[in-house]
Amino acid sequence: MIKLGIGQTIQYQSNEQGITQVSKLLERLGKNEAQVVCLPEQYLPDNKIDDFEATLAPFAKIAKQYSMCVIPGAFYTKSGTKQTISAPVIDESGQFIGVQDKIHPFDYERDLIKPGTETKVFSAKSCKFGVIICYDMVFADVAESMVKKGAQVIFSPSRIVRHGIHPWHIYCQTRALENRVPILGANMQNSKFGGKSIIVDLVEDEGVILPRTKITIGEGIRLESFDLSKYDQSRKTRYSDHKKFS
Repeated sequence: MIKLGIGQTIQYQSNEQGITQVSKLLERLGKNEAQVVCLPEQYLPDNKIDDFEATLAPFAKIAKQYSMCVIPGAFYTKSGTKQTISAPVIDESGQFIGVQDKIHPFDYERDLIKPGTETKVFSAKSCKFGVIICYDMVFADVAESMVKKGAQVIFSPSRIVRHGIHPWHIYCQTRALENRVPILGANMQNSKFGGKSIIVDLVEDEGVILPRTKITIGEGIRLESFDLSKYDQSRKTRYSDHKKFS
């Protein structure tokens, strides 16, 4: 079994306060023996971070302390002469091992960032996983690409407005069903963004695979234990059933 988790953030008055408060969430996740955890997209007052290792050093320290892989969210960052929205990944030794760029900018983001061009799969000690940033969850081929590259679970740092929560939950459950993988989506909660971070697991009932969800309310954490091997045969069958057509 593997224990995976998410942290749900609220509105903070400064980046310093935000990092201090979120560090407490990560400490709680670590003390509960979470192995891979994810935070929301753009939950700090200033969401432009050009040096992930310096700004997010407190998170790396906690990752190392608890031997816990951390996806600390997704933020604006420099990419050559332009910028991207990117989710860094910190491994169990506290090292930054790579980033997943947001592939589909949403609305006003199209004028601000360079879209990502590839999906990546990251390796923790306990599993292989992909990172889908917010709006990328809408596009089925993003999750499928990650899973076909070897991802056993999908994490999604997100920033979903209140009236978008219902469709977001549908997308998360649909991607889980399509690809036979758990999905953990982390959101922030304030007057604009609706929280209700979601963990989607899959259960079989009389030969039918059904989504089982857990929702988070307010600032806090949620964890779930998974046997990732239980999805293997169902996923193999699902992919083999897919027919090419024109």
